[in-house]
Amino acid sequence: MMRIIPQSDVERLLPVGPCVDVMRQAMIATSRGDVTLPIRQFMPVPGVPGKLALMPGTYGEAGVSNDASFGIKLVCKYERPPINGKPDPLGTHVGMVMLFDSAKGIPLAMVEGSSLTAIRTSAASALATDLLARKDAKRLAILGNGEQAARHVDAMMAVREIEHIDVWGRDAERSQAFADETAKRTGLTVKVHEDTKQAVALADIVCTTTSTKEPILSGDALQPGQHINLVGSAIPTTAEVDSEAVRRARFVVDYRDAAMAAAGELLKAIEAGIVDENHIAAEIGEIADDKADGRQSDDQITIYKSLGVSAQDLAAAHAVWRMAEAENGGTTIDLLA
Repeated sequence: MMRIIPQSDVERLLPVGPCVDVMRQAMIATSRGDVTLPIRQFMPVPGVPGKLALMPGTYGEAGVSNDASFGIKLVCKYERPPINGKPDPLGTHVGMVMLFDSAKGIPLAMVEGSSLTAIRTSAASALATDLLARKDAKRLAILGNGEQAARHVDAMMAVREIEHIDVWGRDAERSQAFADETAKRTGLTVKVHEDTKQAVALADIVCTTTSTKEPILSGDALQPGQHINLVGSAIPTTAEVDSEAVRRARFVVDYRDAAMAAAGELLKAIEAGIVDENHIAAEIGEIADDKADGRQSDDQITIYKSLGVSAQDLAAAHAVWRMAEAENGGTTIDLLA
């Protein structure tokens, strides 16, 4: 029997706080090589500004790990304009994760992929922040005002005692609406800024969650001791920060092979001769596994480049499936009936 798990169950069963520990184990497994991670592929959809992303992978070894599974995430990425000044409720990513049991090769679940992706992405950033940001970090800057911006507010609050939030976005009206909603939801002071340099000037933690194709944040705007999560760019031709920001920071990635294929910020800096491949200080899983250093001083600038790997999706989907199985959630179907 295969279990179909809808968005409402994903949101309820795997909030971002608990998902941080799921991501910790997923990234340790990634860095130990206990996963199979083909580089994601994109297929353009003719006639529309959309594409299909395919992310297959394996997680754990059958007979060794209780979580051993394999599967694929299928995601439709479409540019969706705002509706009445607010993000389209469909979001930019719509899809599913198909999860299979490794030992038997049978389908376990089809898990709604949009919320799963949003939760695991912000949880992975929270893991990186927990490992790389200063322990006394209290001020957060969010660049962008879409779904991942809101998700990252909750994710950062799960690992640090945030007291103040600074916000920037291209559209001033949308930025103010986002700030008002965030202030109401969190009870914190949220301030909108006219440019990114002002927004990050006093921040301890910075999250870039934009769809920009060109850098929105320059390296000379970064302050000693800051931690930056680069989240929005996932293809080699786009970047959210410039090469000077890359040069100034201890640069940590989720997966080296993916970074060398698609981390636009790093690749542009390498192409310009500013850094080389050795500028990657570590994978976040190596730091979580105590195999590499995280932050080395309070004054150091750290960057975590998030691209996302299928191990994150499989680990999150397996966690949701286990909990849905325990409570008989979702809907079960017999594919062979």
